[in-house]
Amino acid sequence: MNSENTICAISTPPGNGAIAVVRLSGSEALQICDKIFQAQNKKVKLLKAKPNTIHYGNIVYNNEVIDDVLISVFKAPKSYTGEDSVEISCHGSVYIQKKILEIIINEGAHFAKPGEFTQRAFLNGKMDLSQAEGVADVIASESEASHRLAIQQMKGGFSAKLNHLRGLLIHFVSLIELENDFAEEDVEFADRTQLNTIIDDVDKHLTELIQSFKYGNVIKNGVPVAIVGRPNSGKSTLLNTLLNENRAIVSEIAGTTRDTIEEVVNIDGVQFRFIDTAGLRKTSDEIEKIGVEKAIEKIDNSTIYIYLFDINNISISEVKEDLKQLNNNINRIVIANKTDLVSKDKILEFKNSDLNCLFISAKQNESIDLLKETLLNNINENITNPNGIVVTNIRHYEALIKAQQSIHETKDGIENEMPTDIIALDIRNAIHYIGEITGEISNNEILGNIFGSFCIGK
Repeated sequence: MNSENTICAISTPPGNGAIAVVRLSGSEALQICDKIFQAQNKKVKLLKAKPNTIHYGNIVYNNEVIDDVLISVFKAPKSYTGEDSVEISCHGSVYIQKKILEIIINEGAHFAKPGEFTQRAFLNGKMDLSQAEGVADVIASESEASHRLAIQQMKGGFSAKLNHLRGLLIHFVSLIELENDFAEEDVEFADRTQLNTIIDDVDKHLTELIQSFKYGNVIKNGVPVAIVGRPNSGKSTLLNTLLNENRAIVSEIAGTTRDTIEEVVNIDGVQFRFIDTAGLRKTSDEIEKIGVEKAIEKIDNSTIYIYLFDINNISISEVKEDLKQLNNNINRIVIANKTDLVSKDKILEFKNSDLNCLFISAKQNESIDLLKETLLNNINENITNPNGIVVTNIRHYEALIKAQQSIHETKDGIENEMPTDIIALDIRNAIHYIGEITGEISNNEILGNIFGSFCIGK
């Protein structure tokens, strides 16, 4: 990236709209716009305009009025990118957007690469790397919960935590390396008891962050929930009821669902990806057999699975036998369906068992709210959700794993009374991996991968 260039892009979604925004950033942003902008107030020149001001006028090129616009002026270093920046709010005609962009490029600007505005913000110290990735997550968020986590990351909560841990390690590694400089005097600057306390504290915090990834990942990408059970237990009806539409085919004929059907439902700000699967049974039909295999596979790849059974046509022992055949390492919710068609005595029999199941009627929409509440509680109870920072990015997760490995090696080195230079090396490795997350340690390939995933104009 050539940071000396002035870059430009359309920052609003493609297509016609009421308004569109064309953004420029760089040392010549104000000069370029001064050439093509005629303010209503003839005295206004953007180069001399006060920062954080908006000006009304026309874009004029070759004596032709292109559009009447509002121009927002931001001056370095108090702008998103840390550079002089301009945002042109024009009418949302595709022709007007492209024409203004074409004019700006003719006057010397360069078309921005994906994420280049945010990359400049990072390089100019306006945000660190994890905050920049938070910007991308805010744009991509599709639920209240994922938006909340992305905002937290963008505002620097995660970075503050990492910088605190990194600061503790830097302080102690400095003392240890000072000992190396005075090795002949046999002095100890770094108190080993205090160092052990610090290392344990860092290890604890890293564990919390690593464990939070399980929660953060499902919140960011949606909680996968497989709906499984015997044929005609009402799986497709339940999916349709949750969606409030007829998405899956419902029939009295066993084996109607032969492939998986996946749909997303937002429940109180959390996205759940419900997967309707083929009925679990032994079959000679090759296609249905593949569907059953897929159902088992979906259970293994789910965060939660719902085992649904028709309370009219199954015994408690049969339900238990089915559950034995399924993955017992994944959180599950056992549901008795079609309670509108069964006697109270039968319901009481199942209630008195140790199945701990919910009782619903998917067709009649009975107790569906209770199921939704149970799903939310299951997420909160069974997936680590610390009252603090939540990791949502796989790159961060992998770096934290490596940092913790280095911390464990540091612990081993202290316990085994290894030479101080070896201990210092292990601590420095941990500092390195933590620094990779926030961008204190980075390379062009990492930056290219991160910012290349952004939309153009951001």
